[in-house]
Amino acid sequence: MEFSHKSVLLNETIDYLNIKPDGIYVDGTLGGGGHALEVCRHLTEGGRIIGIDQDADAIEAAGNRLMEYKDRVTILRGNYHDMKSMLADCGITGVDGILLDLGVSSHQLDDSSRGFTYRADAPLDMRMDQRQELSAYTVVNTYSKEQLYHVIRDYGEEKFAENIAKHICQEREKKPIRTTGELAGIIKASIPAKMRAGGGHPAKRTFQAIRIEVNGELDVLRDSLDSMIGLLNEGGRICVITFHSLEDRIVKNHFKKNENPCICPPQFPVCVCGRKSKGFVVTRKPIVPTAEEMEENPRSKSAKLRVFEKRSAK
Repeated sequence: MEFSHKSVLLNETIDYLNIKPDGIYVDGTLGGGGHALEVCRHLTEGGRIIGIDQDADAIEAAGNRLMEYKDRVTILRGNYHDMKSMLADCGITGVDGILLDLGVSSHQLDDSSRGFTYRADAPLDMRMDQRQELSAYTVVNTYSKEQLYHVIRDYGEEKFAENIAKHICQEREKKPIRTTGELAGIIKASIPAKMRAGGGHPAKRTFQAIRIEVNGELDVLRDSLDSMIGLLNEGGRICVITFHSLEDRIVKNHFKKNENPCICPPQFPVCVCGRKSKGFVVTRKPIVPTAEEMEENPRSKSAKLRVFEKRSAK
């Protein structure tokens, strides 16, 4: 199926990237190339953008979409966690801007064969990089009840996590849980009927939690932000779009720590720990979509954009 994904907060992200026509930029979650295409339009022939994605479908789609700018585009397959080494392999040690558009793409949700969605019955998968071994099938059928409970509670913020984990374990004793439809049915049966009346599909939070576990999304984000800020040239910016509170909290806290890393007790008259600020948070409050964008693209409703600028401490 054709790879389609509507870029969220597109104009806002491009504005906050503060693009230099001859600068070097990285889109660490290239997807269908929507954000990258707009960056290309702001670059001259001296500018360059490196697009990174772990999804083969995204790589192919972005390559086609960015074809007219192929002289200033480099597309790499991999995880943005490895951005520093991937850029080093290209001879790049510093960049003028980095963009991350986190979460699952519209294409991955709409292509039921990828096993991301509870709205169609398909084999349990949820791998963003289909070269990896760990899949949703493995998580659902081999994790202990305690492990499943923690994944669903911590990553899905699901109040019925314990009951859902218990029901999954009971059902898989009868036979393996192989499809998204089977899993969605088990989740639905685990939540009291009166609690299923509002708040969207009852499987939404659990599917989100399993997807995050399969792809290590929060660990990758947590382990990468400091390194990416370190890659920025003076005045360079990193723009991160998140889609749920756990991601947003990680970005907010890491940006704040890089702005004010001092660990000296508040009563100390001067800093003695020697930790220097890496720059400043540009967005004191996250940027959210306009009412028009949310109406046009309902999947943008939970999006938040946060921006950090690299500045050397004086």
